[in-house]
Amino acid sequence: MTSKCQRMLFMVIIVLAMTGITTPSFAEDAVGTQVAKAYGINEFGRIEAIRFTFNVAIGSKSVRRSWIWEPKRDRVVYSENATRVEYERHMLSESDDRLRSIDAKFINDQYWLLFPFHLVWDADIRIADSGPAQLPIGPGNARRITVSYPEGIGYTPGDVYELFVDDHFRLKEWIYRRGGAPEPTRVTTWENHRRVGPLTLSLEHRGKNGEFRLWFPEVAVQLAGSRQWVSAE
Repeated sequence: MTSKCQRMLFMVIIVLAMTGITTPSFAEDAVGTQVAKAYGINEFGRIEAIRFTFNVAIGSKSVRRSWIWEPKRDRVVYSENATRVEYERHMLSESDDRLRSIDAKFINDQYWLLFPFHLVWDADIRIADSGPAQLPIGPGNARRITVSYPEGIGYTPGDVYELFVDDHFRLKEWIYRRGGAPEPTRVTTWENHRRVGPLTLSLEHRGKNGEFRLWFPEVAVQLAGSRQWVSAE
């Protein structure tokens, strides 16, 4: 699968590195596959479209934007304030700065929602199981899995994510290290897990001391053979 990094538009928000998204094929790494399965990767082929609203608040600043993504066509509908744009990702031109700017937002936002699936979708990542470790925010321990993206690709090569997963392979918290930096760039929870059709998704992420909150107030999927939207339960 072709993968490409995009530039983060807001330096305070995680740069989410790989942009190539295709029909899923399972990675050989057993731990990454188990995490993806816990969130419903086996059922993702039934998804015709996913609709979600992305909200983030950092101090006094906030961002809100909405998306519809049709994975099989890789078609995106973007809405923010009075702006609405539709495009197909495979048709993006290198010279179309406006659409590429929008697409960078899409990659950032959907990685917050769908990151567990990227453990299977994204090419050339390295996944290491470090065993039990102390949670970076909450009390207690969880299984730590380190995900490293390749060097020398795109705008943010070498990004590293430390995932802290429970006994059911669901994320409890994570640490993001931009470019593999020794100091964390962002540390947040993964909470409010909800069923959305056949998928399980985390709809809220919080940082330490309340300085960061990211949430999805509206998420729904459209399944193959139906025009109905199935909302989070």
